[in-house]
Amino acid sequence: MAYYRTRSRMDAEDLTQDIFMQTFKNLSRLEEVERFKGWLFSIASNRVRDFHRKKRFRALFFRRPDRNDPVEEKGHTDAHPDALRSLMTQDFWKKIGAFLDRLPHMEREVFILRFMDHLTIREVSQALSKSESTVKTHLYRSLKKFKRENSLRQFLQESLP
Repeated sequence: MAYYRTRSRMDAEDLTQDIFMQTFKNLSRLEEVERFKGWLFSIASNRVRDFHRKKRFRALFFRRPDRNDPVEEKGHTDAHPDALRSLMTQDFWKKIGAFLDRLPHMEREVFILRFMDHLTIREVSQALSKSESTVKTHLYRSLKKFKRENSLRQFLQESLP
C-alpha cells in the first residue's frame, strides 16, 4: 500500500516501519478485533498523507531533484531474460499512475484500497471513516472513469494471452 502511494521502495519501507510502530503503540485503543484491517489501513493512509504533506513542504524550501528508487534505476533490463515483461510492467504502472493522478482524492483512495490493497467495501469504509454507500458511490465513479480510459483498456487487452 505504501509503495503504491509513494512509488519509492525506500520511502515505502520507512513508512511501513513507521505505520507498524504507530499501530503497535496504539493497539490498546482498538476496541473491536474484527475492525483491525480497516484500522490498520486508516493509520497507513494517514501516515502516507503526512508523508506527502511533508514532502510538499520540504519542496518549497529545498530545490533538489527527487531521488529515484534504486530498484527502478537498474538499466540492465535488456540483458534480463524478462526484459519485455519488465518494460510492460513499468508501462502499466506508469499508465495506472497517470490515471490515478487524474481522479479526485476520494475516488483515488477508494479505488486503490479496493483494487490494489484488496479491501472489502466494509474495510474501505472503516479505513476512510465513510459510510459504505459513500464508498460505493466513489468506487462506481472511479470504475466508470476507468472503463472510459481507452489507453488502459487497450493495454490490458494487448497483454492478455
